[in-house]
Formats: sequence, structure tokens, C-alpha cells
Amino acid sequence: MSRASTRALTFPDRAARRATGTRAAIRAVAVVEALKGIVALLAASGLLAFVHEDLSDLAVRLVEHAHLNPASKWPHVFLDAVSRLDEPHLILLALGAAAYALLRLFEAYGLFKGRAWAEWLSASSGAIYVPFEIGEVIRQPEPLTWALLALNLAVVAVMARALWQRRAASRGSTSFHRG
Repeated sequence: MSRASTRALTFPDRAARRATGTRAAIRAVAVVEALKGIVALLAASGLLAFVHEDLSDLAVRLVEHAHLNPASKWPHVFLDAVSRLDEPHLILLALGAAAYALLRLFEAYGLFKGRAWAEWLSASSGAIYVPFEIGEVIRQPEPLTWALLALNLAVVAVMARALWQRRAASRGSTSFHRG
């Protein structure tokens, strides 16, 4: 058997291994998106739990419990922000968190089911953050900012690869049928 025919026999195996690796990476992204959705849903529920509470008093008790000086910079910023948070704004924050949660859970479902729309959603929603993360790396080049940028770029690359493979597979099947 010639070397060319040996390569031809192994090419489908390599393509299948690549596709399997891509599917595993997509499933990993789906798990992360589902976790983000669950955390956002919990945050929305937590925000709604505070609708009829005195948030200013709760914030002061939290600062005191943490043994922070309410007059120092960050506790004061926190207390000031909480004092401006009224019930309608709290409800809007909870609704925004719930909408974000539903989007992430919807995306995770689509990724688990291997839907192209979910791959597009994941690639585009990940790509939106890249310029901001690059700006953050330039502003504060810390290991965490680099890691977040690398993780987001990896997600976008996995989704782009999946979409590329899907497109190549659909072109291959249409060219085969044309005969």
C-alpha cells in the first residue's frame, strides 16, 4: 500500500477524532454556561428576597459584621450605592439577572443538543467581550485578567471550529449528492 493511500485511510480517523474533541469541548462550554445561568438565577432570586427589606440597615450591619470602617473608601462606596437602590431598581436588577440566566440556560441546552444556533450564540456572545477583556489586560495585566481573556478566546475558537466543521460537513454532503 502506498503512502498516499495510507494517508487517505487515516484522514477520516483524524477528522473523526477532531470532531469528537470538538464535541467534548462544546459540552464543557455548555456546562460552564449552565452554571453561569444557575448562578444568575440564584442571584435574581436573592435580589427578589430583599424587595421589602430595609437595604440600608442590612448593608450597615454587613459592613459592621465584616469589621470594616464605614467611613473608609470602599465600605462608604458600598453603603452609598445601597442607599440609592430602591424597590423598582431592585426588581429591574432581578429581572435583568433572570433574563441573563434564561439566555445562558437556553444556550447550554442548545450546545448539549448540538444546535448550530447555540454555537453561533456562544461564539458571538463570547466575542463581544474580547475587546473589553483586552482593554482590561492592557490596564491591569494580572494573571486573572490574562486567564479570563485566554478562556474566552478558547471558547470563541472552539465555537468557530465547530461552525467551520459543520459548514465543511454540509458542503461535503451537498457535493456528494450532486455527483
